[in-house]
Amino acid sequence: MDLSVMFFGADDAGADTDHAATYRDVLAVAQEADRLGLTAVWTPERHFQRVGQVFPSPPVLSAAIAATTERIQVRAGSVVLPLHHPLRVAEDWAVVDNISAGRVGLSVATGWHSTDFVLAPGHYADRRERALRDIPLLRRLWAGEEVEFTDGTGKPVAVRPQPRPHSPRLPIWITSSGNPETWVTAGRLRTNVLAATIGQTREELAEKIRRYRESFAAAPEQLGTTGRGTVTLMAHTYVGEDDAEAVRTAGAPLRRYLKSYVAQTAANRTDDGRAAALTPEQTDQLAEFALRRYLKWGGLLGSPDRCRRVLADLRDLGCDEVACFVDFGLGRDEVLAGLHRLAALRKDV
Repeated sequence: MDLSVMFFGADDAGADTDHAATYRDVLAVAQEADRLGLTAVWTPERHFQRVGQVFPSPPVLSAAIAATTERIQVRAGSVVLPLHHPLRVAEDWAVVDNISAGRVGLSVATGWHSTDFVLAPGHYADRRERALRDIPLLRRLWAGEEVEFTDGTGKPVAVRPQPRPHSPRLPIWITSSGNPETWVTAGRLRTNVLAATIGQTREELAEKIRRYRESFAAAPEQLGTTGRGTVTLMAHTYVGEDDAEAVRTAGAPLRRYLKSYVAQTAANRTDDGRAAALTPEQTDQLAEFALRRYLKWGGLLGSPDRCRRVLADLRDLGCDEVACFVDFGLGRDEVLAGLHRLAALRKDV
């Protein structure tokens, strides 16, 4: 099983936040993950929120990561595809692929937050359909096919994206927030799957992986795909010196991060209103409950022995890669120390 680093953003400070320092931290962690032999570094796409302020453009940040690392895979986790023209996605990531000498991969997300879609307001209602429709198109563009679009005069014109990517095949994941049908769709399209351990039981996850494998096996061969899909699971990660030190170090930052996520959900205009109705005391209780649940299932939070057992369990469930979510509020030194202890577990999983 592969181990990777996932950034998802815990920058919850005000306007005086030193974003330049945050980028330096991201690059430092990516470079150390490269030296330690981890598989990939994932960066998200997030817009207009206090959380994740430094992640509006995965290809721009990925270009910097690609230029300052040597072998680690450079991936988007995720590209919100309905916000972008697929031609632009193909062009941007072809640049990163050339800089990295073929280390690019990306996960496609449909998007969820209504505010994000000020970038493409007409694409919100049918965002899922648009994302799934554009995946085969993105594969064709990556392969260098000429595709017809409408130009500035309203007439059709055939175009071929430039530059040509370094790698002839673009590894694609579909990001799942928990809907079992997304796993089936990923199998049908022969993409990989990027999901999270959060929000589901071990049994629910096992069933989703089973359905994905069945759907993938039954699907016909498609352009740019392989014979077996990859299941990548994101998990909040801090491998501590022991269990007590891990909880002591990661507990408070993770509680703050969880509360900021609740606030972000409450600001979504399609939310059912339950998040917005929570009192501060209820939000605190919810964050504490979530933390305790992570310590029992789904989180890589604890001693090396505990985290080794969690990884072995996920491997046995059919997980191919764990994307270790490290930037939920820890400092750079703490992240790097945990990363070294994580890398030491690779030989066991």
